[in-house]
Amino acid sequence: MTEDGTRWLDDNEAAAWMPLMSVIMWLPGALDAQLRQDAGITHVEYGVLSSLSTATDRTMRLRELARIANSTLSRLSKVVDRLSDRGWVERRPDPEDGRTTLATLTDRGWQKVLDTAPGHVGRVRELVFDRLTRTEVTQLRSIATTLASAVGPDGELTDKAD
Repeated sequence: MTEDGTRWLDDNEAAAWMPLMSVIMWLPGALDAQLRQDAGITHVEYGVLSSLSTATDRTMRLRELARIANSTLSRLSKVVDRLSDRGWVERRPDPEDGRTTLATLTDRGWQKVLDTAPGHVGRVRELVFDRLTRTEVTQLRSIATTLASAVGPDGELTDKAD
């Protein structure tokens, strides 16, 4: 620790951080490119469709969907508009809370997920899992789970010092 309290990365931490930053910066673009080319949708759009496909009744509140997508409600609303224009998602007021809007994956949207998933999973496998041993996949799961607990939608997203 320096006089000002900064805890600089040591050589081992820096050697781990730089490749992690490369993955964080480059992987989303590689996945987005595959989805645009093969399915005509963005990675964000696929994330919304995929999230709805696993939700109860294929329906979620827009606010919850925005939280999962790490998006503002305004930005997510524009994505849902594009998906609605294609007939893949429907919006409607929540019957339990009229101030809330629900998004539901339509049958056409479900088919889009089914048609898109094999190519997407193939690209994920090619870029990530085919390059790792089974032991490394287990380690990746543990590491990613630990990091997601600090920054993911259910994480602390905190400024607190430990």
